[in-house]
Amino acid sequence: MSTIERLATIALVILGTQLTRHLSFWIFSKNNEPSWVKYLGKALCPAIFGFLLVYSLKGYGSTAWQAAAALGVTALLHIFKRQMLLSIAGGTLCYMLLVNLIG
Repeated sequence: MSTIERLATIALVILGTQLTRHLSFWIFSKNNEPSWVKYLGKALCPAIFGFLLVYSLKGYGSTAWQAAAALGVTALLHIFKRQMLLSIAGGTLCYMLLVNLIG
């Protein structure tokens, strides 16, 4: 690619990224947000976490109990503290400690 083609590619990638980033804000302002958008906003987060849970637990063999314990820690932290980052960090730390220290 020539320099002009590279610059044009970079400019189009930037334009595409910015367009997709801001398009939803232009289309769905707070005044005219459809009910299906509100529903998707509420339903997609738990659905995505469900898919991630199934995907992340499908490949465990000998470390299944460590993953289950870390999942329990994550769930308990989230139930009692309601802090997403604390729940994720606590579950990750628990899993890493169990796998590396206990085996």
